Amino acid sequence: MLPDSRPPHRPLTKKRARKIDQGVGKYTSPHPIETAPRKPAPSTFQPHKGKRRKPGTGCISQINNHLWEGRYSPIWPDGKKHARNVYAQTREECEEVLANLIQQMKAEIAGEKERLKQNRKVS
Repeated sequence: MLPDSRPPHRPLTKKRARKIDQGVGKYTSPHPIETAPRKPAPSTFQPHKGKRRKPGTGCISQINNHLWEGRYSPIWPDGKKHARNVYAQTREECEEVLANLIQQMKAEIAGEKERLKQNRKVS
């Protein structure tokens, strides 16, 4: 009787038999070992535009067929979030208007930080 610690017996297949012959007797079979067919390499590269934008660049969404909305919601020095929206006819136009809005709001935030610093120094 065999002890229970031995692994269960696996049936000998052609592939396993060839591997044993190659390892023990250095035998090379005239028939190659069959492997799964490989997928062909992709022929052309297609860039994929992700759905998520980088932080600090706002959000753009299409409202209907002829209107796009750009939204930017930074946190101000007082800790509150002030959201502003812009609208345009095309996505490219909305990108430009949103970029201008972001620059304006960053300048406003910098001015607000300076104003808060001045108030702290006075009091």
